[in-house]
Amino acid sequence: MISERVRIFDTTLRDGEQSPGCSMDLNEKVRLARKLQSLGVDIIEAGFPIASEGDFAAVRAVAGECREVTVAALCRTAEKDVQRAAEALRTAARPRIHTFVATSDIHLEYKLRKTRAEVIEMTRRAVRLARSLAGEVEFSAEDATRSDVNYLCEVFAAAVSEGATILNVPDTVGYTLPNEFSQLVSAVRERVVGDRVDLMISVHCHNDLGLAVANSLAAIDAGARQIECTINGIGERAGNASLEEVVMALNVRADRLPFETGIDTREIYSASQLLSQTIGFGVQPNKAIVGRNAFAHEAGIHQHGVISNPLCYEIMTPESVGVPANKLVLGKHSGRHALALRYEELGYTLNAEELNTAYHRFTELADRKKRIYDQDLISLIALEASERSVAGQEKWTRSAAA
Repeated sequence: MISERVRIFDTTLRDGEQSPGCSMDLNEKVRLARKLQSLGVDIIEAGFPIASEGDFAAVRAVAGECREVTVAALCRTAEKDVQRAAEALRTAARPRIHTFVATSDIHLEYKLRKTRAEVIEMTRRAVRLARSLAGEVEFSAEDATRSDVNYLCEVFAAAVSEGATILNVPDTVGYTLPNEFSQLVSAVRERVVGDRVDLMISVHCHNDLGLAVANSLAAIDAGARQIECTINGIGERAGNASLEEVVMALNVRADRLPFETGIDTREIYSASQLLSQTIGFGVQPNKAIVGRNAFAHEAGIHQHGVISNPLCYEIMTPESVGVPANKLVLGKHSGRHALALRYEELGYTLNAEELNTAYHRFTELADRKKRIYDQDLISLIALEASERSVAGQEKWTRSAAA
């Protein structure tokens, strides 16, 4: 079966940076953009040029630096916004203007204070202008998942009529469920895209209910061919769909999701680490794919299985995402097999009796300490040797006295 291509649109530098505590300076953004390019993303959304001079400079710098990817700039459906985005992208090899407006009634009434007809006209003007300034235009309907589907399709059709070729369906507040989202994407595909091969559906999912990745995968199944995501899933509130989770889901479950990306998965872990170092905080230990515990095993049964064959408990190899190797974490749940293997790695080969003694001492220590270090294991061996020596000396002394 020939796999279809899903484009990866990375918005770490734009939506990701909007997460509290995740701001980056110009040099940091350029360095991360270079990493995203080597990772193999298709589109880098470099910023929101009208928002600040810093964002404008960052988009311009990334556009000049990253020549192998599409560089996108975000803007509202306002003339000055669109023009500012175009100016920031002026030197880009592959520029894309990404313009957006809200389409849900709650946003129209309370935020925009516009009628539905006015928003359609705003869409037309903005996309028409953007298309005159850039070769590629993406249009997003903010809060699409809480919008009336008939009106949503009407707005998308207006954007297409003025030259937009990428239609983004955002779950802006992380509200939708996978089956709902699949139906919505299908509706846009059937009513707006139809048989046109020059149009693409994109999705941008937030993680407020922990469903951003699940919704993104459901959208792919329904016809979306671009996923907007971020490294480590950073972003507004609970974050965005995690790039590494989306990509590895497609990679591991190609039997059910026969789609390919341009991502070099071996670069995933280093990209995650670079972002963590840049913004000053890492992911939670149990974060899928890139967390400290993602390939760590402490339970004795699991450790025995992994030692025998990693596939017993690992559905991907650590090396496939750039992690050096799996880790057998020694703790109170660990078994003899893991302990014996670690001693071998440290240069100690224990017979059955020695291993049994060491294991009992180890479990006693593990009940008192949360983490067992190599030095602790070496100390247990030294203690055992010392006690054996003392016992032997006492036995010799008793024999001599007799």
